[in-house]
Amino acid sequence: MGGFTMQNRREFLRLLGAGTLGTAALGTPISLLAGQKPVHITILHTNDFHSHIDSFSKDAPLNPGEGGMARRAALISKIRSETEHVLLFDAGDIFQGTPYFNYFKAKLDFELMTLMGYDAATLGNHEFDNGLEGLESQLKFAGFPIINSNYDFSDTILAGKTMPYKIFRRGGAKIGVYGLGIELHGLVDSKNYGNTRYNDPLETALKMEKQLKEEHHTDLIICLSHLGYDYKENKISDKVIASQTHHTDLIIGGHTHTFLKKPDLIRNKSGKEVVVNQVGFGGLLVGKVDFYLSKQ
Repeated sequence: MGGFTMQNRREFLRLLGAGTLGTAALGTPISLLAGQKPVHITILHTNDFHSHIDSFSKDAPLNPGEGGMARRAALISKIRSETEHVLLFDAGDIFQGTPYFNYFKAKLDFELMTLMGYDAATLGNHEFDNGLEGLESQLKFAGFPIINSNYDFSDTILAGKTMPYKIFRRGGAKIGVYGLGIELHGLVDSKNYGNTRYNDPLETALKMEKQLKEEHHTDLIICLSHLGYDYKENKISDKVIASQTHHTDLIIGGHTHTFLKKPDLIRNKSGKEVVVNQVGFGGLLVGKVDFYLSKQ
């Protein structure tokens, strides 16, 4: 069966700051690749936006005048104009953090993200701040799927309202995406998540990547994670998922508000490098990861 292999890839972080765009790059220049021209897939991603519609105030102690939905939209539009095959994802905690959420709930966030052309997002713990009813009532404003693989909503009003995975096609390649959420017990008031059942993230990741690879023959597998980048204590994290899986190529993280200077590369169980990235919080950064897939 035909497919793609990852012949080479470069990883980028693009800074969404005060009118500037910064870039850091790793890897072999694309000009050094030989043979058939690879398919270039660009993954853009955000996390822990927390309803920062406007830029940070000019008198803010940190990041004055930076961020904001308008700058994010302009940056995403610019990248799309320069690149043919783009996917845009969010790793959760879209909700809660400014008066915009107090007044509009998630309506404004979801509508603006829809206008920006988000392809999918996963759930963070703050998506449950107004309970299952509050989350369910806002989903109609999201013109993109919510992907979560390890929350079992079958005994709640969210049954059938999220997806365990989704397959996207770009440039002839199949990109499989699954999502992992953090344990809600002890983090979120139990009445806010009700009968939601939490399934082990690593067991879920292994199941999802196996299904995407072996049943759907995907060429690239992405995990949208709200587990957190890393912890000192023995707790599941993006780094653990990366090291203990076999087929996941990219983990887009959230929850710990980690500003990585460059994407992390972690060896998985098959000895291959997994790209792990997270871009802080508040819409200050947009992550950009470029994959180059060559036809087999």
